[in-house]
Amino acid sequence: MQDPHDAMSDEPSPTQSPFPSAFDPTQLKSFGPHTLLIGILLVILGTIGIIVPGAMSFATLGFISGLAILGGALWAYHSYRAHATGFMDWLKPLILLVFGILLLIYPIPGVASLALVLAMYLLMDAYSSFALAHSRYPDKGWGWMTFNGIMDIGLAALFLFGWPEYSILLVGIFVAVSLIFDGWALVVIGWAMRKAGSDSTQKTA
Repeated sequence: MQDPHDAMSDEPSPTQSPFPSAFDPTQLKSFGPHTLLIGILLVILGTIGIIVPGAMSFATLGFISGLAILGGALWAYHSYRAHATGFMDWLKPLILLVFGILLLIYPIPGVASLALVLAMYLLMDAYSSFALAHSRYPDKGWGWMTFNGIMDIGLAALFLFGWPEYSILLVGIFVAVSLIFDGWALVVIGWAMRKAGSDSTQKTA
């Protein structure tokens, strides 16, 4: 017969965090030691983006433009070092450089174009969600996938019907909300890692 004291010791403490039991310890190891800090910074950055969505839109555009220019420059350097003489060897870096520079010169049309890209992405994601929901029906989770698809269609409609007048506002809010959700996910995971590490330290002490 099991000792009542042993049975009581197996029960979770009321003050114990629920996060460690919600994650597989092997999965937690795949995240870095600064996950919690990065999550907090993303939440703060997303909150700022909600307050000033226009600045978030142009910051996103600047980031994409910088990546395009950097990628084009690196590709051009590679073609130069490889002594490439073919037209196709220089076409890709040229397109990237021109694309990045045009985004900087014409930021408002660039944000409007980014809004269309996001709308297309949301429509494709909605199709994927509906397809997954159909394949899982009537198993658990199909309703959430259907809801996700409906939300994607609603957001895509906002981008399309608000284009181009409200593109700056909508792109900034979309990116800011994405940062907040990603940040909170990392905060939860980072807190679980911190709590799990504290518990393991107490057990070994």
